[in-house]
Amino acid sequence: MTLGGLVSGLGVAPEGESHDTAIRGIACDSRKVEPGFLFVAIRGMRQDGNQFVGRAIASGASAVVSATPRPAEVSIPWIQVSDERAALATIASRFYGNPSERLRLVGVTGTNGKTTTTYLVEAILNAAGSAAAVFGTIEYRGPGFRYSADRTTPEASDLQALLGRVADAGCPYAVMEVSSHAIALQRVAALRFDLAVFTNLSRDHLDLHGDMRSYFLEKKKLFTGLDGHPPRVSVLNRDDPHFAELAAIEPARVISYGFDPAADVRAGEYRFGSDGVEAVFDTPAGALDLRSAMSGRPNLYNIGAAIGVGLGLGLSLEAIRSGVENMRQVPGRFEAVSAGQDFRVIVDYAHTDDALEKALRSARELTPGRLIVVFGCGGDRDRTKRPLMGEAAARLADFAVVTADNPRSEDIADIMAEIRPGLERAGARPGERYVEIPDRREAIDHALCMARAGDTVLLAGKGHETQQTIGSRTFEFDDRAVARELLDELVAKRNR
Repeated sequence: MTLGGLVSGLGVAPEGESHDTAIRGIACDSRKVEPGFLFVAIRGMRQDGNQFVGRAIASGASAVVSATPRPAEVSIPWIQVSDERAALATIASRFYGNPSERLRLVGVTGTNGKTTTTYLVEAILNAAGSAAAVFGTIEYRGPGFRYSADRTTPEASDLQALLGRVADAGCPYAVMEVSSHAIALQRVAALRFDLAVFTNLSRDHLDLHGDMRSYFLEKKKLFTGLDGHPPRVSVLNRDDPHFAELAAIEPARVISYGFDPAADVRAGEYRFGSDGVEAVFDTPAGALDLRSAMSGRPNLYNIGAAIGVGLGLGLSLEAIRSGVENMRQVPGRFEAVSAGQDFRVIVDYAHTDDALEKALRSARELTPGRLIVVFGCGGDRDRTKRPLMGEAAARLADFAVVTADNPRSEDIADIMAEIRPGLERAGARPGERYVEIPDRREAIDHALCMARAGDTVLLAGKGHETQQTIGSRTFEFDDRAVARELLDELVAKRNR
């Protein structure tokens, strides 16, 4: 494709050589540039891509897009734009044939529940006989590819390339988590969403957004239309305080879900058991009686959202029921770990105060004995939620083990010190209701050794993650694997 075709309408003109320069690839990482590539210099939070223009040119870049003026020593075409991230999204969409216009794209945003909702939607589409690609916190997978995710939403150039592969393969659907970071950083700009889902909003990412209103307004952009076209259908949580503002965007295009009697999709009856939940959902297409291996009230919201998507896509209630019932487990989302012990162990990704509270409430519904929680808070992330997570743990668990999550560059002791006021504000005292154990493996072992028949141990924060970052080093660490190994040892010891 030619340079002129890629940058047409961006409000700029290439300097230097003509619009006829052939472009055979796009990169915003100079290490990925090959001969004939267009290099987009992104001003990142830690590094400025403009510092690597020389490296990109040495690797064969045919042109550069940047928000800065063209340096005198650069002779290849230089396209100056006002927002290089937005330009990257538009250029990548064009280069890969505007893939979001060639398939039906479902976007799921919100603080909690995004991953589970995308998995449920995928299962429903599969039950209806349709293939679907999935992009989210755990992995990116589609026809001919499957990659572990290093972030919830890929960079625009990578995302458009993968969506291009999905569309080129004739796969009719893609379902993706849309994070607030992805919206703010223009990773999902230029995408056309057929359906958009709002799960909920609670405190998170204030290190990026500053305040809750700004955080919400980034989410709201998905429903006003990231490419200028609002989604054909918006599936909205009617129980969330932001419902009315989102529903007012395109009222005729809304499918609501929740427990509110006015919700279009509502769990009218439900019963939790040891093997999941049985529920009857009232829907515009009739009553939907189903069973799910996933338990807890948050999963009733996730199921309701997925039902709303299925109805918005015109799928039958039978396909929706089959899909939900076929969905067994989402990695690291209220996932049970068993080695024959007489108490329950659950691993969950809850890493905000709201998510931790919901996970603890769900665990309490299943627990005749004590509820023990192991949790920490990530370093170099929103610090305001730390005491709030401590308070939630103290209010809702019988005992808390405070430990490391991914401390990154922060000192673990400093993070735990910011959690401690919340624990003590809720009446917990060290040794009696909580203990601090910096090493996460030791913390998990401590909690498991405390547990007796009928208890539940909730390992919160890391979920599906298989690594832990301490300082500048990253180690292999999977809560599920560690718990299973320690449980094997514990069960063997108790059976002697």
